[in-house]
Amino acid sequence: MASAARRKQQEAEWQALCSYIQEQTRHLSDSSNASALEREKRVSKTRKDYGAFVSTYFPHLATKPTAKFQKEAANYVLNNERARACFEWARGHAKSTHISLIEPMWILAQENHVPLTMVLVSKSLEAAKQLLSDLQAELENNELYKADFGIGKGDGIWSDGRFTTSDGSMFIALGRGQSPRGIKKSGRRVNYIVIDDIDDDELVLNPSRVKKVTDWCLSALYGTMDAGRGRFVLVGNRIGKNSVLGNIAKRPGFHHTVVNMLDKNGNPTWKENFTKKEVEEIRKEIGERLFQKEYMNNPIEEGTIFEKKDIRYGKMLPLREYRAIVAYTDPSWKSSTKNDYKGTVLVGLTKTGKYHVLLAFGDQTKVSVMVKWHYEIREFVGDTPLKYYMEANFMQDMLLDEFRRVGEEVGVQIPITGDTRNKPDKFGRIEAMQPLFQRGDVIFNEEFEGEQGFEVLENQLLGFEKGSKVHDDLPDALESAIYKLSNRIRTSGHRYKASARTNNHY
Repeated sequence: MASAARRKQQEAEWQALCSYIQEQTRHLSDSSNASALEREKRVSKTRKDYGAFVSTYFPHLATKPTAKFQKEAANYVLNNERARACFEWARGHAKSTHISLIEPMWILAQENHVPLTMVLVSKSLEAAKQLLSDLQAELENNELYKADFGIGKGDGIWSDGRFTTSDGSMFIALGRGQSPRGIKKSGRRVNYIVIDDIDDDELVLNPSRVKKVTDWCLSALYGTMDAGRGRFVLVGNRIGKNSVLGNIAKRPGFHHTVVNMLDKNGNPTWKENFTKKEVEEIRKEIGERLFQKEYMNNPIEEGTIFEKKDIRYGKMLPLREYRAIVAYTDPSWKSSTKNDYKGTVLVGLTKTGKYHVLLAFGDQTKVSVMVKWHYEIREFVGDTPLKYYMEANFMQDMLLDEFRRVGEEVGVQIPITGDTRNKPDKFGRIEAMQPLFQRGDVIFNEEFEGEQGFEVLENQLLGFEKGSKVHDDLPDALESAIYKLSNRIRTSGHRYKASARTNNHY
């Protein structure tokens, strides 16, 4: 329970929010009184057009144009009185603003609407109250909305997590797992349930708790509706492989949409709000693993094969001290976030049989970018001898032409060789590297820890397991580089020298 000081602060924040909404909408209401015909046209248009509804009544909330996916979600919920929906949207994509706040106000704006008995659920009662207080502030203080649709203030204060409006609607906040039984308004049972960000980082680590909360959503909470009559909507982003959102999204009959920050072509999905440069900066600042979790609905957790403790960073040797160095590339054909990563690794073999990952590049990008990685490798190694490999199946005219074109521009051609190895099953090959990591025989270059290539490689290793949807292109390239290096030593007849120190990375 909040302290007296905290409650006083919350009350001040609430009053400030109400005053702000009044200020932002009063002039809209004043200017709208000029013509009854204009008002009728505005009301008629905004009842049908969600984008127009948002921009007309909520310019203080919608500072950017409403996205296509937001309009589609709003229309689905409005037009399906028995909507079952799971909107899996990335952070920053206004899921709470649209589904928990503006959507119920759009439903109430419809002619001859049925009053809402709405329950808003979040991970805690305080979180749910906060979300519901934003809705109450709009319903009670949005002057243009009140003037056009005649919905006035009822009973209840924001801090109670329960209030009503003049049309007979009732709104209630509930925390995760709190008893919802017996909720009614004038004999009407609940007809709109919104579950908003019910998962948290702690919950998703406990499968039994996730199951318990999922069961609560689909039993006690669902049961507040009249035999399933009403809208049942969940919004959130996928922050764990095992989550309430993921469980409900799999239920039959649920309308499920996934919105990532980047679309399948690598461009911002909400292009009206985010630029590609902004997204790239976010990705760089927080790192690939967290970017995938928070913005791509792709939580990367420690897998069952490669463990975080076995991924070691350390100092590299002077290049001339390696027995051999190999650059290996695993390209993908399409430049999209839906398809594979292009990956290139530079690996050196020490005299004691350890594999040093000197450089790593990984991204869902264009062939031209992948080719430039090889020139970064060339600059890095200088005149140190090395072999460049790429799987022979990919050595097609398109790739070779790009290598040739860039080579002509810079005046140096990369002598890349096709790998004709008849590779066994990919899963088995990559899994076979695990003992090398466990023994500390694979070391990543500490100079580049945290940079994208090593982040992608690390995250793909940690997410690698049977049936995982995590990409595995960089681990595949690493396995191929290690194979080439170890095979080169085997065929040369040389043996490794014993390390003078058992804990020596070299």
